Amino acid sequence: MDIDRIREETPGTRNAVHLNAAGSALPARPVLDAVVSHLELEAEIGGYEAADRAHERLEEGYAVLARLVGAAPDEIAFTDSATRSWAQAFSAIPFSPGDRILTTTSEYSSNALAYAQAARRHGVSVEVVPDDSHGAIDLAALAEALGRGGVRLVALNHVPTHDGLVNPAAEVGALARAHGALFLLDACQSAGQLPLDVAELNVDLLSATGRKFLRGPRGTGFLYVRRSVLELLDPPVADLNAADLTGPDSFTLRPDARRFEMWERSVATQLGLVRAAEYALDLGLEAIAARVDALAARLRTALADLPGVTVHDRGLHKSGIVTFTHAEQPAETLVSKLAAAGVVTRVSEQTYRYDEGLAPRARVRASVHYYNTSGELDHTVRTLASLL
Repeated sequence: MDIDRIREETPGTRNAVHLNAAGSALPARPVLDAVVSHLELEAEIGGYEAADRAHERLEEGYAVLARLVGAAPDEIAFTDSATRSWAQAFSAIPFSPGDRILTTTSEYSSNALAYAQAARRHGVSVEVVPDDSHGAIDLAALAEALGRGGVRLVALNHVPTHDGLVNPAAEVGALARAHGALFLLDACQSAGQLPLDVAELNVDLLSATGRKFLRGPRGTGFLYVRRSVLELLDPPVADLNAADLTGPDSFTLRPDARRFEMWERSVATQLGLVRAAEYALDLGLEAIAARVDALAARLRTALADLPGVTVHDRGLHKSGIVTFTHAEQPAETLVSKLAAAGVVTRVSEQTYRYDEGLAPRARVRASVHYYNTSGELDHTVRTLASLL
């Protein structure tokens, strides 16, 4: 991996040490060019006409994203965020009273809200599978819960945003499939950071965003829907892109994953997402994962040596998300001081945990990416030490 070239193509690396890939990573110049050039074309000839010219490239985009996750192009839908992707998929599942949903202690708050709505609207039960001794979802407990029957959905966040963990998604998916349950994987933090193969992961539905480790524009995302489960799913909203009217009170949904799309979208940012996915594929997801893993491990080790600093990351397999606190200074204070010194981090606060209830826990989140360098991480630790 030619890090000098990558950093030259990443303008933001010249402004600060950017350690917020888990929030919104720095886009590469080819991604910026794809977005800006289309916006300029819209200004010159009009939005509809520019979209017509981009049609072939947009169609290619389905194959590009399919390659990213090992899917077929007709199993991919473009959306405007991972949240939209996840919500579209979840809301399309035909829940019935008494259905069981299994999830994890580290679920995202927005997903937990959707479960609460489903419980209220459909009479489903939401059950939390406990953690194993390393903090990941306990596979033995999951198997036991599935074995009791009635599970409609297993929903898992692949990489929680707040503690560096990588959940064993493939093993979870295999258990869900063996017991006839749907498996929905929230890959908003793993897409672009880890290799993803929907067949190996045994997923039925996968949601992802563009703005995080994929280094795409904000306001972009995509959804994977396994072809074999498509007909089970009824999207919560159908517009003229998703369906065809066949009579005054009848319609036919599209036979592919695009039944989850809306006709109106930002063509410029969608083109940027496609280019970002190509950029990651050209570098190689295995190479990206190896570099991110090495950088994160280096940062964790150095932070753990600082007096008063506690690193909170869990799991046997950890991600590029590094979280820590200091015994005396609040996370908000440290993030502000680091920003003033040219180091960009973020406050990560998990406002709710199923096993603890409402127990906000603010941490400093420093999420590395392959465009970071060892020198930047060493500088970050030295800077932090000077602020403590």
